[in-house]
Amino acid sequence: MNAVIAGPDEHDLGAALSAAGFSVTRAAGTANRPALEEAGIHDAELLVLTDAALATAIPVATDLNDDIRIIAYTTDSLPEFVKGQGHMALDPELFDPEDVAEEAADADD
Repeated sequence: MNAVIAGPDEHDLGAALSAAGFSVTRAAGTANRPALEEAGIHDAELLVLTDAALATAIPVATDLNDDIRIIAYTTDSLPEFVKGQGHMALDPELFDPEDVAEEAADADD
């Protein structure tokens, strides 16, 4: 299982995803198309967005990978233009990274 993280990982979700069996890469900078491609979005099962300011990465990722699941793991609300494209929106203050990783792994089975 492959996961791409776009944005900072202040809550160590990447480590939790790795412990749950994901191979984790990171989309650099603004998580634009080249950064997502370099991070392996074509082969990823999961995109985790940790910064709502990078929300444009969601339609780019879904354009590049029809089967990608999206998790927004941020305290900020996603902009209206992407709200229907995410599979889960979770607040890090309410959901521990380990629980999010476990749910993501279970959804992939």
